[in-house]
Amino acid sequence: MVANPLPRSYGQRMAVYALNLFDLADNDDYLAYSRRSPQAVARHGGHVVALGNGGAETPEHDGGVPPRDMVVLVEWPSHDALRAFLDDPDTADLHPLREGGTLNYLWWTFDKLEDLRHLKGRLR
Repeated sequence: MVANPLPRSYGQRMAVYALNLFDLADNDDYLAYSRRSPQAVARHGGHVVALGNGGAETPEHDGGVPPRDMVVLVEWPSHDALRAFLDDPDTADLHPLREGGTLNYLWWTFDKLEDLRHLKGRLR
């Protein structure tokens, strides 16, 4: 099961990105998930910004986390919208397909930024 990084009280209204990195399991669960998830995501205001796979070559990396086969980047209008997707009783059977169809699942959320001004003074 994937740990849920959003506290239930998170109520910010700024757009948020959900970065999903994972390997595919040797079954058809993720395929079943991918057939239904676009409509469920859209119903809560989300949309997929990028899909990708690791391909044959992965550049050298340092950081202790091995690369994953797949990446999905979803933009949500707010943390509340993402929470509504995760908690929607109409799609309660959908999330186990994602969980059963993936391995080594990592995901993070990031607030959307318009620019990097907030980093002023931190970049040297």
